[in-house]
Amino acid sequence: MAKVRVGLFVTCLVDLMRPRIGFATLKLLETAGCDVVVPEAQTCCGQPAWNSGDAPGAVALAKKTIAEFEGFDYVVTPSGSCGDHIRSEYPALLAAEPDWRDRATALASRTYELTDFLVTVLKVDSVPGDHEGSITYHDSCSGLRSMGIKDQPRALLAKMNGVELREMNGCEECCGFGGTFSVKFGEVSAAIAERKCDNVLASGAQAVVGGDLGCLLNIEGKLRRMGNETTQVLHVAEVLAGRV
Repeated sequence: MAKVRVGLFVTCLVDLMRPRIGFATLKLLETAGCDVVVPEAQTCCGQPAWNSGDAPGAVALAKKTIAEFEGFDYVVTPSGSCGDHIRSEYPALLAAEPDWRDRATALASRTYELTDFLVTVLKVDSVPGDHEGSITYHDSCSGLRSMGIKDQPRALLAKMNGVELREMNGCEECCGFGGTFSVKFGEVSAAIAERKCDNVLASGAQAVVGGDLGCLLNIEGKLRRMGNETTQVLHVAEVLAGRV
């Protein structure tokens, strides 16, 4: 049987800030039997441009991404936020251009967030990670509300004998990042982040884990500014894949 051919959309933040998440994602997909390709020319999905009102920039980046990824069986990304933009926004962004709209719709139907792909499409029964310790899980807004990412990461973490999940209060509440929101409304963002971090600490978990690096960077930054230097802040791919 031919391997499933996956195009890995790494995301800007992962590429620039924590590339080991990309390598962890690659390990998870290859361990599950996928033939994974990382298009070298990929850049941004266009979400920051779209959220900032730059429709022409967002359209240009959408077309670029479609052209680079439409040849794969699936597109997988370690980000509910970027995955949601490709899946939910691309067809509407390109609605005025029928050919591009149809190409966008086709790509959207094959685009998945990492944990959803592992659970829903590949139906994996094990993961290669060897993480041990207690964790609490932060549900990112776009992944949760737009892509239905809730049970999938928890189901995968439950396959790891050394992991103890401690649910925090407000696990589904925003961390305060929201992309450009954290820049435009800094004081509000900081207050939301502090409440999230209080809940993380109250859980008593050794690590807070999530599926979007933007959220994790915001949480980690606030934890450190609050004087906490011990709580680990990890992407779920890092936990599931183990050392890479």
